[in-house]
Amino acid sequence: MDRLDSMRLLVRVIDRRSFAAAAADLGVPRSTATEVIRRLETRLGARLLDRTTRHVAPTPDGEAYYRRCLAILAEVEEAEGALRGAEPAGLLRIDAHGTLTRSFLLPHLPAFLARYPQIALQIGQGDRLVDLVREGVDCVIRAGEPGDTSMIRRPLGTIREATVASPAYLARHGVPATPDDLAGHEMVGFVSSRTGAVMPLEFTDANGVREITLASRVTVNEAETLVGLARLGFGLIQAPRYRFADDFARSALVEVLADHPPTPTPLAAYWPQNRQLAARVRVFVDWVARIFAAAEV
Repeated sequence: MDRLDSMRLLVRVIDRRSFAAAAADLGVPRSTATEVIRRLETRLGARLLDRTTRHVAPTPDGEAYYRRCLAILAEVEEAEGALRGAEPAGLLRIDAHGTLTRSFLLPHLPAFLARYPQIALQIGQGDRLVDLVREGVDCVIRAGEPGDTSMIRRPLGTIREATVASPAYLARHGVPATPDDLAGHEMVGFVSSRTGAVMPLEFTDANGVREITLASRVTVNEAETLVGLARLGFGLIQAPRYRFADDFARSALVEVLADHPPTPTPLAAYWPQNRQLAARVRVFVDWVARIFAAAEV
């Protein structure tokens, strides 16, 4: 490997906190990766990494060299791309909620990949918090307030929320006209991945925002299960309106308290602060922003 390749390898090892993961990402044997870093440290006369059997982390010298490598590699990539007139290329790893992906991104995906034929896309889908750097993810799309302020955030809009329940549940408990009518009602508990606590129901009125926690016989931490339990009549839930389009159409779920909606949830794209924004990430985020600017969310 030449010096630039050695820098790329070091950056990937530090990003992934693993020789094995970095070697797999770059398509080289782990033994080669280990030897390249050993030679790099010998040439620089400094230890760049602290190694244990379960963890790899940069030393202070390694952290300083890592940041210089990021800047150098970004400039090289930009310079080469400008001379070649290159299109954005490479593997783009993104993560977004499954329903959001299916509802908004997939219908437009063929046009995106046709426009950028050199980009390959790896899509992760989930609600959980993602460690972008350690997991090698380039960009995530998330609803809600950010828990990690170390990431760069690009707002994409807001998502309207709705309060819903099944017809069978409402037949048993009645249809509330105001939040004051919720005494005796139940909800399906939903645990926040950020706080680990059950999230209260939220309603807006003339006095502002009001939070109410109802009794719940079942508590979950996954959005699809939450909606499934609401369909089965286990209680009230709140979630983005777009998730309920089919349920409303076939009367599997009914909206209640529409005059007291939850506050809209912010939607944003995030990427690591310590990583130069690659062209493939930039065009992807621009594309996502256009989708949500035109969508009824």
